[in-house]
Parts: sequence; structure tokens; C-alpha cells
Amino acid sequence: MSSKVVTIDPVTRLEGLAKISIVLNDEGNVKDAYYQVVELRGFERFVLGRPIEEVLRITPRICGVCPIPHHLAPAKAADQIYGVDPPRTAKLLREMLALGHNVHSHILHFYAFALPDFVLGEKTKPGTHNILGIFQAFPDVAKEAIKIRGYAQKIQAMIGGKATHPVTVIPGGVSKSLTKEQAEQILQMSKEAVEFGKLGLQVFNDLVVKNKDLMSFINLDAYKMESYYKSVVGPDNELDFYSSDTIRIIDSKGKEVVKYEAKDYLDHLAEHVEPWSYLKFPYLKKIGWKGFEANPDSGLYRVNSLARLNVVDKINTPLAQEAFEEMFQVLGGKPAHHTLGFNWARLVELLHCGERMIEIADEPELYSENCRTQVDKRAFTGEGVGVIEAPRGTLYHHYQTDDNARVRKANIIVATTNNNAAICLSVKQAAQEMVKQGQYNDDGLNKIEMAFRAYDPCLACATHSLPGQMPIKVEIYDHKKQLIKVLKR
Repeated sequence: MSSKVVTIDPVTRLEGLAKISIVLNDEGNVKDAYYQVVELRGFERFVLGRPIEEVLRITPRICGVCPIPHHLAPAKAADQIYGVDPPRTAKLLREMLALGHNVHSHILHFYAFALPDFVLGEKTKPGTHNILGIFQAFPDVAKEAIKIRGYAQKIQAMIGGKATHPVTVIPGGVSKSLTKEQAEQILQMSKEAVEFGKLGLQVFNDLVVKNKDLMSFINLDAYKMESYYKSVVGPDNELDFYSSDTIRIIDSKGKEVVKYEAKDYLDHLAEHVEPWSYLKFPYLKKIGWKGFEANPDSGLYRVNSLARLNVVDKINTPLAQEAFEEMFQVLGGKPAHHTLGFNWARLVELLHCGERMIEIADEPELYSENCRTQVDKRAFTGEGVGVIEAPRGTLYHHYQTDDNARVRKANIIVATTNNNAAICLSVKQAAQEMVKQGQYNDDGLNKIEMAFRAYDPCLACATHSLPGQMPIKVEIYDHKKQLIKVLKR
């Protein structure tokens, strides 16, 4: 049999545009696979020459799915540039904004993108592997998901001024605090978010964990990767989405490799470039780039929900801590290397976010008028690195400015960019499992997509494209890579 390339263009149920090219050998088995990002981001150029305080309003436009992290990370950088420490009220509001966004984002991914793969199955009609299929199969759960996601949007709007493109976070704090009545509303919505978090874990347990076939699928070697893991951690290595600037990296056995502050990230990370993708491939600098391999000698690492829970030692909210322990017990210990386990970890984090939001909403300082530290030019530094844990993993915003605080250099490493090399390898492993002797079907192609979908990649975030077209087709090439057949679906 002649070698050929199978192309899935674009892949579905993600934010942004990408395609998968699977190269088969003469026997029809997978020789290689490429997860190709076909968008181009230009925001690191757009912000040059702009005042740093404007950057906080420009970078949220990178993406309509995850604008909050791109409001908060540059804000932390701007604080450093101006040498200001926000008051506690501002820090609480910023953290609440981050948590509300995580609730919004995790619900979107799990219920609209991931859950259909697990519970609708290959026998369902084409076109129903989506939120509409979930509505038909589990209407009560789907309605509750939409309601709680709506609550998260309200919380983002209350604090951020707007739900999608926030404007209230500024150097030194925030431009407004909440009223006591708004804090009470958030408290009630947070309590309902906790109940929904508990429901989500119960649904996953009933429909997935108790299903031997699904758990066997999750445990396939094709969906495991023994990589390094990276995450922001709190002072006691606890889960921390916003407050900390400390990053911890562990190896595949759970041993700490390094712990560093965000300002030193360039000492530990480097970026590899491939000609077939607009997305870079970060790797651990001291280990080096060894290609798309996951082993102790390869600098490939992973971020996002499962990586975070692998890296942290604990979660400082009781219900989430219990769910955290149960998840790792079922998966066979910590760290867990199950790529599809990212979906389960999101549900644990969803529960934690609700619990932590209740704690913050009950703080009287949340509605204090002392919500900004005034900028003092004498403390100006001209450089800052802001880091937070976005829903999809570690996000860096690094800016250098001139004496007038106008940006002269910018570097943004997005969560999805951190995972890019791992996504490519995961796709290859899944393709090797699902395509053999030239045989594959729509269900097999979807299971290949599940490998990247587990990372919830946000490509409008990691890159940026002007055309925005979405053709859906599979192209088959001969051994000379000449197109011989096009299948549309």
C-alpha cells in the first residue's frame, strides 16, 4: 500500500482553527502526525508603543473565550512596572474575577466539548456530539450548566465592568469595588456553583468512572504521557489560580525539579519553532528540546488542570480536597499521566472555585472603597512579568517599557502554547491506536480529536487569524503527497 496523509481540517469543538495531518507508512500504519495551528497571532506587535495601562484593555481582545486571564496577567506586570502593591480589597476582587472565569470556562469545555465524547457514544447520529446532544440526553444537567455558567458571567460583569472584555482592573488595583448587595448576590451564586460542582462530579462518577469500557479507554497507553508538569503554586504548594508568582515543575515521578519566580521564567523556558505551525513549542531550557518525545531527557512538559493537580500538594477547600484525593486514588496514584484525565481534573477545580468564591464573598473587605494603590513615579521600574493560572494552564505576560511607561518589548506565552508539543505527541499516540493498516472511520477520527480536545486548546488565544474560515474535510494523498481524494463531513 502506498503511503498517504490523512488530514482532519479543521478539528472540531475547540476555540480557534487547527488541522491534524496523519502520515501513514506503506503498511497503512501511522508514521507521524502533526497538530498544525493555521492561525497567526499579532498581539505582541499590536501593543508596542502603547501605554502599559492601555495594554490591560487591549490584550483581552486576544480571545472572547478567555479575556479575563489576559486582563489579569498584564495587570500583575503593570503593578511591577509601576512598583505598586494593590490593597487587599483589589487582590480579593481580582482573585474572584479569575475564579468566576474558571467556572465559566470549565463548564463550557466539559459540558459542550468533552462530555459528548464520553456519554453520547459512537452510535449516536452525526452532528449530535455537542451541547445539543447533551440537552437531548441529559436536559436537567444541561440546563443547570447553562444557569451556573450564566452566574459566572454575571460575576465577571459585576467585577470586570463587562463579562467578555473587562475594563476595571488597572495598575495598582481596580477602578471600583462591589457594593454589599453585590457581594451578597455573588455569595448566593457561589453557593449554587458549589452544588453544581458536586453534581458534575457525581455525573462523571456515574457515567464514566463506573463504566468499565470508558475507564478502559481512558487507561489506554495511547492516552497516557509520562511528562514533566508545571503550575503556579501557593506558599505551601497549594492550588492557586491568581495570588502567587511562584512556578513549580515536577518530573513524571512527582519529584520537584525546580521552583522559580515568574520574573525568572526565561532562565527555565525556551521556545522551539517548526515550519508547519504558527504556534511555538516551549520546553524546559536546562533539559533541552529533543523533539516530540516524553521522557526524562526531553524538555516537553504539560500545564492545565491535570498538570496543576499533579504539581500541587493540596487544595485548601475541603470538598475539592476530598475529590482531589478520590480522583488520584482511582487513577492509580499521583502524578497521573492520563491525558483524558484533564477533563476529570476540571471538575475538581470547578468545585474548588465555587468553594473559594464563597470564602471571598464572605469577606467584608470585598466591598471596601480602598481598592487602589496610587502610582508613584519614584517606584517606577520599567519591567514586569505577570503570571496566573488561566483555565488552560500557566499564562505569562512580560513587558518592558520606556520612561513614559510605553511598551517597547512584549512577550506572551499562553497556556495552550505551553502544551503545544504535548498536544502534538498526544495526537500522534491516539492516531497510532485508531489508524491501522490504512483502516479508520469517523469514530476513530473523533477519538483522535479527543486527544487534543482534553487540553481544551484556545488557539484564538495562542495565535490570531484574520480569515476565520471553517471548512471541514479529510484529504488523502499518495506517497508523493499528491492529493488523490477529498472527503467532506
